[in-house]
Amino acid sequence: MSRKRVAVLISGRGSNMAALIEAAKDKHYPAGIALVMSNRPDAGGLATASEAGIETQVVDHKQFGKDRAAFDTAMQKVLEAYSIELVCLAGFMRLLSSGFVAQWNERMLNIHPALLPAFKGLDTHKRALDASAEVHGATVHFVVPEMDAGPVIVQGAVTVHTDDTEQTLSARVLAVEHRIYPQALRLVSEGRVRVVDGKCLIDGAPVPDATALTPAP
Repeated sequence: MSRKRVAVLISGRGSNMAALIEAAKDKHYPAGIALVMSNRPDAGGLATASEAGIETQVVDHKQFGKDRAAFDTAMQKVLEAYSIELVCLAGFMRLLSSGFVAQWNERMLNIHPALLPAFKGLDTHKRALDASAEVHGATVHFVVPEMDAGPVIVQGAVTVHTDDTEQTLSARVLAVEHRIYPQALRLVSEGRVRVVDGKCLIDGAPVPDATALTPAP
């Protein structure tokens, strides 16, 4: 089996990166983590990746000032040097230029801690609680130039409890993230995902609505 060469982009501890690395340890998993790259030299996830025997690179965004295109070009050169086929964003806290996103059209995934299209952007758990949401969760989607707006590949839901805090809700959603990101990468790596009219079809069927599923405890 030819495994897809994947780069994971991080800015911090990289817990979703660690979940992808763990999944890729299975020799039957269709993707291998060939590179972990960060925009921050002090990102904790770099050490985790190195300990797992994975190549790491740093492209420090501070060296490029406000020139986002130059930063993206530098990252692209690294990705090409490692013959990367798919990119996974895992807590990568930089907005990407439309030109960079276009180069990775339907080949770059992101995970967001909410059931998109609800609660795009930051502070999703607080906003879900403030809105008295009954169901919350996480979404893996393809990256498009508009933030948190790409076609949904996989979602996972949790019930919001009446006594939830941001911390307790975040912990349950994070567990869902660690489950669905490897699942989404598997589907894409196996060529089972097609985008038709801005929506993902998995083996020809629409992505199920996570809010219609029985929420995980």
